[in-house]
Amino acid sequence: MTLALYSLCGANPQHFFSPHCWKAVMALAHKGLAFEEIPTTYAGIAKIGGGFSPTLPVLDDNGHLVTDSFAIALYLEEAYPDRPSLFGGEGGKALSRIVEGYSQMVIHTAIMRIALMDIHGALDEGDKAYFRESREQRLGRKLEDVVANRAAEEAAFAAKLEPMRHMLKFQPFIGGESPLFADYIVFSALQWLRVTAGLSMLAPDDPVIAWLDRCLDLHESRGRTVTAA
Repeated sequence: MTLALYSLCGANPQHFFSPHCWKAVMALAHKGLAFEEIPTTYAGIAKIGGGFSPTLPVLDDNGHLVTDSFAIALYLEEAYPDRPSLFGGEGGKALSRIVEGYSQMVIHTAIMRIALMDIHGALDEGDKAYFRESREQRLGRKLEDVVANRAAEEAAFAAKLEPMRHMLKFQPFIGGESPLFADYIVFSALQWLRVTAGLSMLAPDDPVIAWLDRCLDLHESRGRTVTAA
């Protein structure tokens, strides 16, 4: 049986935008595993495995369900040890945790203040009310207020990637000469921005753009299967 990955989509079932789902997609591709990516709206999450998880992604490996992108990567590393490693050892797992913190606490929060209304606009009509209610409750204000200073957020965004530029002075990937799961964490955040709001806030000659292009080309250009906004 082919592995199945339930991934969040918008009104267009091929518009996969979730950064967490992209982490799982790239982890599976890195392992060289054949899998079916199943488009799933927010409303459809409850139907997976009898309500197994309130969030996506969910991996179904012959009936064994795993949720959370980092947990999926750890599962794949243990279940398929003969395939290319996602971490390169325990140090790579520790590295990935700090990269995860940087991505979610710095990059994700900035993207939310830029792309929140773009994400809302791309959703299936049945998901929009849920998205608005849940995000406004989480953020403590209306979606429109979150993005009220979008221009300023876009102007400040490039500076938040300075740690990446420092790293790229010495090596082509966070993992060194080749990518590891740590790369897919940051890639997936920027992929989220790329397919929802675009990357016009980054200069074409930015080293981060060159790194992102390398990541988009990985695994038979899996990342390019969704076009940029």
